[in-house]
Amino acid sequence: MWSSTTTLCLSSLLILVLSLSFSGAYSYTNPKIIGKGYRLISVEETPDGGILGLLQLKYKSKTFGPDIPLLQLFVKHETDQRLRVHITDAQKQRWEVPYNLLPREQPPSLKQSIGKAKDPITVSEYSSSELIFSYTADPFGFVVKRKMDKQVLFNTSSDASGPYGEMVFKDQYLEISTKLPKDASLYGLGENSQPHGIKLYPNDPYTLYTTDTSAINLNTDLYGSHPVYMDLRNVGGEAFAHAVLLLNSNGMDLFYRGDSLTYKVIGGVFDFYFFSGTSPLAVVDQYTSFIGRPAPMPYWSLGFHQCRWGYHNLSVVEDVVENYKKAQIPLDVMWTDDDHMDVRKDFTLSPTNFPRPKLLAFLDKIHKIGMKYVVIVDPGIGINSSYGVYTRGLANDVFIKYDNEPYLAQVWPGAVHFPDFLNPKTVSWWADEVKRFHELVPVDGLWIDMNEASNFCSGKCTIPKGVQCPKPGIPGWICCLDCKNITNTRWDDPPYKINASGTQVPLGFKTIATSAYHYNGVLEYDAHSLYGFTQSIATHQGVQGIAGKRPFILSRSTYVGSGKYTAHWTGDNKGTWEDLKISISTVLNFGIFGVPMVGSDICGFYPAPTEELCNRWIEVGAFYPFSRDHANFASPRQELYQWESVAISGRNALGMRYKLLPYLYTLTYEAHISGAPIARPLFFSFPTYTECYGLSTQFLLGSGLMISPVLEEGKTEVKALFPPGSWYSLFDMTQAVNSKGQYVTLDAPLHVVNVHLYQNNILPMQQGGMVSKDARMTPFSLVVTFPAGASNATAKGNIFIDDDELPDMTLGNGYSTYVDLYATLSQGSVKVWSEVQEGKFALEQGLIIEKVSVLGLDGSGGASALEVDGTTVTSVSKIELSTLEQEYQEEVEDGESKTKSVMVQVNGLSLPVGKNFAMSWKMGVQG
Repeated sequence: MWSSTTTLCLSSLLILVLSLSFSGAYSYTNPKIIGKGYRLISVEETPDGGILGLLQLKYKSKTFGPDIPLLQLFVKHETDQRLRVHITDAQKQRWEVPYNLLPREQPPSLKQSIGKAKDPITVSEYSSSELIFSYTADPFGFVVKRKMDKQVLFNTSSDASGPYGEMVFKDQYLEISTKLPKDASLYGLGENSQPHGIKLYPNDPYTLYTTDTSAINLNTDLYGSHPVYMDLRNVGGEAFAHAVLLLNSNGMDLFYRGDSLTYKVIGGVFDFYFFSGTSPLAVVDQYTSFIGRPAPMPYWSLGFHQCRWGYHNLSVVEDVVENYKKAQIPLDVMWTDDDHMDVRKDFTLSPTNFPRPKLLAFLDKIHKIGMKYVVIVDPGIGINSSYGVYTRGLANDVFIKYDNEPYLAQVWPGAVHFPDFLNPKTVSWWADEVKRFHELVPVDGLWIDMNEASNFCSGKCTIPKGVQCPKPGIPGWICCLDCKNITNTRWDDPPYKINASGTQVPLGFKTIATSAYHYNGVLEYDAHSLYGFTQSIATHQGVQGIAGKRPFILSRSTYVGSGKYTAHWTGDNKGTWEDLKISISTVLNFGIFGVPMVGSDICGFYPAPTEELCNRWIEVGAFYPFSRDHANFASPRQELYQWESVAISGRNALGMRYKLLPYLYTLTYEAHISGAPIARPLFFSFPTYTECYGLSTQFLLGSGLMISPVLEEGKTEVKALFPPGSWYSLFDMTQAVNSKGQYVTLDAPLHVVNVHLYQNNILPMQQGGMVSKDARMTPFSLVVTFPAGASNATAKGNIFIDDDELPDMTLGNGYSTYVDLYATLSQGSVKVWSEVQEGKFALEQGLIIEKVSVLGLDGSGGASALEVDGTTVTSVSKIELSTLEQEYQEEVEDGESKTKSVMVQVNGLSLPVGKNFAMSWKMGVQG
């Protein structure tokens, strides 16, 4: 749905930008040194193997308020790969991310650190098998090193000539910095739209504070807050990655200068977690093992989704489904924005535009063919005494408060209250409303939007008397309440102003007032960026409780750990070439954040995309993990069938996606058990290849399937970077690239997207279809890739299959199968085989492997002596063995010959997926 702040580019805010965004607080060249730091006055060992220290302020400073005089330091190696450094007020409890929301170990109680140390420590190093924590006492600073290579990962000590000072810890201003090597590549710190690509760019602003600011606004705080970064370094040709999380929900600015990073946070504590790596995949594994593994996703969620704000009645929705069918473009899920609602009220149906009997008949029809239906739910609950959701919420006292009354705001229904999801009663009430709605209409998933939380007004508001609000004929996002700004508290007007919305707007601008309070008196000031996260948890609990099925929830606002509950889309983007390009970086970032099920609005949310742009966008979006076309009501219709040329591109790109569904679903399983992103930057698979460290125009699905799309207007070719090795075109497997590590120019006419599979992989595919339910029952084919012309090589892959309606995505429950696939090439002998775990489910589904293609084989002779499961295949068998020559794009130096190889295909197989198989043949001259 359209952001309330989409109009940030208007002239009134342009003035604000000019007057504020270059204020001294945001200077990178002349930062102000705030304090002189602390000294460590005692340190001891804790019973659980940590260390506990007391830090005393050295000198007072008045800037941004009084200093906290005594701090507690707690350090613990929680695992060999994870180190925690926790610093808080030693005498008074401070706000932290609630431990019930993100479960973790509790630090020692504060009273333990006061007084003389019981077991004083004299050494200044504290190590695990992988990480070393060391400190200096006066002024206090700490260093985190990796043990195996002695690299310094984090170093808070300051230099007199440096751009930052010692650690500062005040009630509403915390500052700490780390030195960085100039050649370190950093990724993360979102959510924002990064025009320079996925790699963090020195002196770009990085502000974290969940905000309903359209994604068209570059380098500003957007919908989510993820204060984590990955640091990738190449040292002597070896790659080393690690990650740093500051678990803090308060607003913050981060200043990255290339050789240092400074945190400026307006509350909470320093709660750092260091993850040792050393590969990018290991980092994400370690990170998600702490914050929560990504949620299991139903199979249908990997299909194509169609949405629009402006499907005004059910007939329009039915026409969309029918037109996709006529155009023979795959479609799994239909969505409606608030059009289905009764006057935009959550959990209701419009009796006129979406009458329940007709909607139920429509759902019965699409459910029978395997299609699904998802609707939007916003957090703002309309104030209406005849509205049951509101009256039940009021009776249960579930709303956020201000001055002992439910806080008043305005969103799409008009005047609203916001549920307080920190309150256990709210979670129960919300789950009950989800259940009631599902009984009204059996939707298949929920889309939770506007949950930063978005507010069309600011400050303390009242409902105007005798005036209709919203006013007829006036856009619903125009504030119609009577409101006064709140500036009389230090929460609404803190001493340090983060660069909110890129213009230092007040923290409560177009959101909940920061002096409003939640359950147990928790201030919105502290909990603001957790709102979408807490709603996601409550919604997940509600959806899962309906029928015990696997939930599908899409959330706009996210925080650390959101991926355990939801998918994400990148919000309100524009139908421009720049937004298409930026979408790749944002999608890749969320894989690092532990939210792998992510995508951008295909063809742009608004304004109207060009026909050419929509062609190119579906060629990218067909390979987003979450693939959805969504548009604004004010834009012309942009379903893929609206242009014949886009329909062709859609059939082509989505046709390939639907063939790849078993691979994509296996990747969701890998994400669920290890955090591995579905869509990945190239450096995940090629970490020593520094040329790809900043690459943001191509991406991988899994470890070896590379997408190289056209991202510029008028182009019919694409210059793509190929890491060293053999790459095979998935659309035409006789075409390949043999790379020494270089850019290659590929043909890319309008309906072509280049997709290449790397050597040493086994890719499971099926035959596709119009709906994933049908596609997943078709026969499998396996694509095996060896390095071109190699005499000895290996390849591997896997397949995960399960009953995707079950809540858990796991082996051992009788409703899942996992298959490891292997292939070897040794002196002309080719062998392909499988090792199956829990084969019963796949056997019951009747799934078979029909075809095996092996690419990159020495082209000096044909294939012969085929054996399948120990039986020699004769000429009278239905199994066919064929050989095709492959062509290579490659640079050949003087004296070198061009690569020659063949693809061998084995057709006519009928190998049960749920049973071990083995096949082999010989390559060479046939007698």
